[in-house]
Amino acid sequence: MPLDAICLSGVTRELKEKLTGAKIDRIQQPERDMVLFTLRSSGETLRLLCAVGTGNARVHLTQASFENPAEPPMFCMLLRKHLLGARITGVTQPEGERMLVFSLDTRDELGIEAQKKLVAELIGRSANLILVDAEGRIIDCLRRMDFGGSLERRMLPGMLYRLPPGQGKPFPVSLSADQIEDMVSRADPSKPIEKWLLDSFSGLSPLVCRELAFRCGGDYTLLAPLLNAFTESVRAGELAPWMVCKEEKPLDYSFMALRQYGEAAICVRQTSFSEMLDRFYSGRDWLEQQRRRAQTLNKSVRLLRDRQARKLALQQEELKRTEDRESLRKTAELITANLYRIRKGDTTLSCEDYYAEGCPEIEIPLDPLKSPQQNAAKLFREYARQKAAREHLTRLIADGEAHLDYLNSVLALIASAESEKDLADLRRELIAGGILKEKGSRKPDRSKPQAPLRFMTDDGLEVLVGRSNLQNDELTTRQARRTDLWLHTQKIHGSHVLLRCEGQEAPPGSIEQAAVIAAHFSQGRGAGKIPVDYTMVKNVRKPAGSLPGKVIYTEYRTLLVQSDEELVKRLRCK
Repeated sequence: MPLDAICLSGVTRELKEKLTGAKIDRIQQPERDMVLFTLRSSGETLRLLCAVGTGNARVHLTQASFENPAEPPMFCMLLRKHLLGARITGVTQPEGERMLVFSLDTRDELGIEAQKKLVAELIGRSANLILVDAEGRIIDCLRRMDFGGSLERRMLPGMLYRLPPGQGKPFPVSLSADQIEDMVSRADPSKPIEKWLLDSFSGLSPLVCRELAFRCGGDYTLLAPLLNAFTESVRAGELAPWMVCKEEKPLDYSFMALRQYGEAAICVRQTSFSEMLDRFYSGRDWLEQQRRRAQTLNKSVRLLRDRQARKLALQQEELKRTEDRESLRKTAELITANLYRIRKGDTTLSCEDYYAEGCPEIEIPLDPLKSPQQNAAKLFREYARQKAAREHLTRLIADGEAHLDYLNSVLALIASAESEKDLADLRRELIAGGILKEKGSRKPDRSKPQAPLRFMTDDGLEVLVGRSNLQNDELTTRQARRTDLWLHTQKIHGSHVLLRCEGQEAPPGSIEQAAVIAAHFSQGRGAGKIPVDYTMVKNVRKPAGSLPGKVIYTEYRTLLVQSDEELVKRLRCK
């Protein structure tokens, strides 16, 4: 990721201006490698996010919301003990390093004033969050490390904290123009410029190296003046947040406008570094969190779905074999009609087929070890078996298709689940239906099911969205009024959506916004325009004995809409 030392210096300057003097009011740890600080500064509430995961390490102010675990982790409890009520006195960045140091004024257990530091190391796989006391000793850290690496860099409580070892490469901003020119003059011209820059300097991301190489056109004679102008600009603090977007989706970001993408992407100036980082990482982190949370449940349901699909295929194949059962009955009746022609031990019967036009002569194979009556009885029994099997298989296949459709609907709801509570509701539904077994080691789930998701259209009408199939049923058959509008994606699994009309005719704009919400909470999310059916609730009914979420509706209209995440976020009720 392009959060290099120079880009981080822009973040540091921004945070220093915003956070100096701020008081820590609340500390949360929504994820294993993520800590969220709620701060009070001049009557303003700010939220500082420190993420130290591999591939997403960063520090910035955030507007995103996070779900907290039922019990706070130990590191979170320790930070609360030492830092609640602390005041931030400074935000610094060691030169050329991808790390931030927050200086804090706080009080110890006896109420005596004390100084502590919170160090955020944003360095690849060794990213960490470390709390250090006034003497420079580690109080604790998010990731304890007692093996590997240098003996001086053991990350354990009580040990002295030392800065990470240098890379042995100069930081370009700290070099003079003559030093840069001397390094460029000694460069190997056969080596690509971006590779030489990455190997020769610290603090530059591969993205910035490619940009500098692009701007000088791959010509080493133009590199030294370009590098000098670049370092002068950084020293002067001429850094600005720029986001590279492709098809309106964040692709990259930097502290400078990027030209290397040409017309393949656009570079958009952002209001602040925090806003840029928040926008870039929030969607990706949410998807990763959901994938991790839903992994176990998703795997279990997929296994059941695949098993049901295989079972259904075998049943359909067996049903196909019963299509020729009438020929068995006809053959048995022909044998019965020609018993006088058959002698025990015959292997064939030559007779006229009076079922066919013209009564052609046919050959019927016989079992020589059976009497003529036994040959006919065997065929009659096989005919009766296949006839009964067809009736039974038809019922089984209908039930199997409904069950398969239900499992696919659960997978769609898992994909759109927004929190662990949503997944708990789905898991509870599957256990109640006997589809999943409750593990004995699991603590009994005493939490109450959540309320439906709530939205408000621009016309002031309420929109409700089911989080599970059981909640879809509850929403459609119990909570809805007969004159409300019911919406669902056409022939695509998704949530039931209810538009409260308050006994009046719904404005077209509200219907369209409710349809966009229905498209967003369906399998059609991100698939372009999809059809969404809508009708009054009085035209929707649930078949007797049907699985959760299954309904039948009539007298409907259809809208073609596209999922719009920004609109859904804007309309959602907090």
